[in-house]
Amino acid sequence: MKIPIFIDDSGQGREVENEERNNRFRILVCIDGEDEGYRCLQYATRMGGVRADCDIVLLHVRPIDQGLATGGLQVRLARENMLSWGLDLPGIRYLKKGLSMLVDEKEMEGEWTSEMFHSDIEGDPLGDNKIEYRHKSGRQIVLKLKTAPDVASGILDQYELGPYNVIILGSEVSGRSRLRSALAPRTSEKVALHSPCSVFVSRDLVAGNGHLVCVDGTPKSFEAARLEARIASRFPEPKLSAVCVVPEKSMVGEAESIIRRLEHVLTSELDFNLKGTYVRVGDTVDEIVAAGRDYSAIVLGGSAKSTLRRMITSSIPLDVLRKAPNSVMIVR
Repeated sequence: MKIPIFIDDSGQGREVENEERNNRFRILVCIDGEDEGYRCLQYATRMGGVRADCDIVLLHVRPIDQGLATGGLQVRLARENMLSWGLDLPGIRYLKKGLSMLVDEKEMEGEWTSEMFHSDIEGDPLGDNKIEYRHKSGRQIVLKLKTAPDVASGILDQYELGPYNVIILGSEVSGRSRLRSALAPRTSEKVALHSPCSVFVSRDLVAGNGHLVCVDGTPKSFEAARLEARIASRFPEPKLSAVCVVPEKSMVGEAESIIRRLEHVLTSELDFNLKGTYVRVGDTVDEIVAAGRDYSAIVLGGSAKSTLRRMITSSIPLDVLRKAPNSVMIVR
């Protein structure tokens, strides 16, 4: 691996063309130094499947001018040698740990070149910095130290520099232990609500248990299931099940019909087979949380209200996100 070269990235010309990126599967992994963030990174490597079309961007967002009273020489050396120097500036040690994990996961085998980019930020001596590693296959792994007023804003701003297919971040509160992380309160909800792409909120993440996608028969819920099936197919062992919740027992037959239609759509269009299917009766949010408890993640997509039921409305994904003890993915 070559030594990073410092480049001023204040101009837009240094960014890879969005058109090229649109043809790739790009994952933005947000870390804050907590264990959950590194579990997110490990999960991203599984989701990417070590494929040449998958890029992983590891992001740490820090507040503007966070204790950087060092100024001058030390800051300049830090940004020109972000990983080479042993300077303990905000976020750098988190990115270094993430890079080490990627190496351990064999994500960076073979020949890689690297370049370092910098953008000035008014009022902050360190600014935005990234190291971009490129494999000859075209694959990229990027370490990004970004400055922003708050974490959620920084993550959403980074999407605009993407685009990305999935944003993965840890929840501020662990579902089982209820321990608060270093992320600002409601960061995950803000990102999940405002992000243009799919958002995976990790909570006590356990890999290998598959995903449970929720459908209600509307076109949007089926489109979300298609997208999730494409994502699931990237895993070494794709495991995707589906659930449909209805408020009354009299509607079970219609729910079963929705599940059968979904199975046909995924099989005929994507050659993808569901591992399991469920119909549950009761409160939408409570039943989704109960059905998805033993999965690695519960998956929901936006859906219009129907006369049959309100399976996934604008508020239901956030309600599930707040109540579920495990990870939740909102698909867009």
